[in-house]
Amino acid sequence: MSRIIGLLQVDSTIGDLSGNSSRLEILASIAKANGALMGITTELAVSGYPPRDLLLQPDFVRMSQQQASSLAVEIPVLVGTPVVPDGERKLPGNGVVRAGPLSSHPSGDQTNRIVTRKQLLPSYDVFDETRYFQASNRSGICRTIGGLDLGVTICEDAWQAAGLTPSAYGSDPIENLAEWGRQGVDLDATVNLSASPYHADKVSTRIQVCRTAAKILGHPFLLANQVGGNDDLLFDGCSLAAWPDGSVVIAPSWQEGVLLVDIDDSSNCQWIKSTASDALSIGNSQLKFLSPQDDGHEESSDLIEDITDAVVTGLADYCRKSNISKIVLGLSGGIDSAAAACIAAAAVGPENVLAISMPSRFSSQHSIDDARYTAQSLGIDFKIESIDELHSTLDGQIGVMLSEGHSVAAENVQSRLRGMIVMAYANSQGRMAIATGNKSELAQGYCTLYGDMAGGYSPLGDLYKMQVYAICEEFNSRAKAVNQAPPVNSSTLTKPPSAELAPDQKDEDTLPPYSVLDEILRLHIEQSMDAEQMVEKGLDRETVLEVLTRLERNEHKRWQMSPAPRVSSRAFGQGWRRPLASNHDWRN
Repeated sequence: MSRIIGLLQVDSTIGDLSGNSSRLEILASIAKANGALMGITTELAVSGYPPRDLLLQPDFVRMSQQQASSLAVEIPVLVGTPVVPDGERKLPGNGVVRAGPLSSHPSGDQTNRIVTRKQLLPSYDVFDETRYFQASNRSGICRTIGGLDLGVTICEDAWQAAGLTPSAYGSDPIENLAEWGRQGVDLDATVNLSASPYHADKVSTRIQVCRTAAKILGHPFLLANQVGGNDDLLFDGCSLAAWPDGSVVIAPSWQEGVLLVDIDDSSNCQWIKSTASDALSIGNSQLKFLSPQDDGHEESSDLIEDITDAVVTGLADYCRKSNISKIVLGLSGGIDSAAAACIAAAAVGPENVLAISMPSRFSSQHSIDDARYTAQSLGIDFKIESIDELHSTLDGQIGVMLSEGHSVAAENVQSRLRGMIVMAYANSQGRMAIATGNKSELAQGYCTLYGDMAGGYSPLGDLYKMQVYAICEEFNSRAKAVNQAPPVNSSTLTKPPSAELAPDQKDEDTLPPYSVLDEILRLHIEQSMDAEQMVEKGLDRETVLEVLTRLERNEHKRWQMSPAPRVSSRAFGQGWRRPLASNHDWRN
């Protein structure tokens, strides 16, 4: 008889205890119908991850635990949930409870259903778990659940053994379980309930974590990962299982469903998509089987495809979970707004997207034509609203401020008029406005507060400029693959980037070439390189210093930007905590 465990890859909505429970019950029924002896959910699956300050409300923790323990499932399921403090603990635990048939636990008492609490609590990057949870000092072992004896870990608990945590916790849950094994505790497998946030190529790191654990433990190691978007954090799914010989099977990304793992036969695994009516389902449904020699790193073309799916998922889930059905954006004919329009159409459907071209006397006809082409190719609604009359009226009121022509005030007024028009449509038609700025521009302050930054979500906010071009090429390729017109015109892809706020204006009048700018920003933001290290790599010193100085001076804008889906290892948002009132001099 096959010994199959179902990994329930769920797209939880933060705070929706009953809705999340229903999704888990659907996934558990799929697992049972396909021969699973038991199910494993993701970390904090009932509450959704990360619940943040909801965890400071005792009732929320109590209700989450009760909901998790009482799931209506026909097989035993290990469920991730906040659990109430025990003993002298003052903070709740990030825990696992048993749900399902009473035979899986000897008592109906809720306390006895708690299997374990998380031992390693990360407080770095986007994580802040020591604010909310009390760490456990005991390894989790669950005896005879679904006929299996399991080690139970939660996300970070598995990462110490692979040497991939920046914190020195002083304890290693995987090594602790291995010690239990050396003392005669024979486990069939170890499971890990995860909410591991996405960034490009993150899955290769998780493969390393799971392979390391399986090798140390000498038995299969299974990781169930959350999928979907919650605010600015994305979760790609890609639940996986690793065996001591290095074999790995990986579930699809960006889909809700069940990975059925035969712990005795890595070739006998399958993926089944969720049957929920609103289940996340982007991309293909193929399992990946890796040999021990395959490290799982993706090629650059595959990464762009994955990043495209990621930003679509981020916007789609943000809208669904916020009860937003319609979007409006400014469509200038430039590369950024074209990419944002493509993402919006894919996320909520073209019939729910309105794009507005808002030309001024500085706008070129080809920009208007390119905007119209993108809208028509995507099948989204399109309007033209000139800002010239509004600008003239404003000039009559405060003309002395705008008379310089090329002044920052004169340029920013145009952007803010456009933001006002977009927000007027948003308010009058019940739409969410989306901002169209990219990471390169946001880093340099090449954006306007209350202008092009206006919006409830910034789908490009963690994409460098050159990545935006690649995303547009990806959308064009997808359209061509199904015999549709590519949504981004060739002229949009080839013309010099311009804000068109002044005569003959080009972005490179103010900024370095984007290929250079992106490299400086990537090295500094994501690899923490200082100016001297970048100069040693061959970058021009003065250019580097100018970029770092502009980055420093524009932190106030980034504090006011709308949430952006995180696709890099370090994004502007929770993992970026630079001071506002700072006077650091990068030249010294």
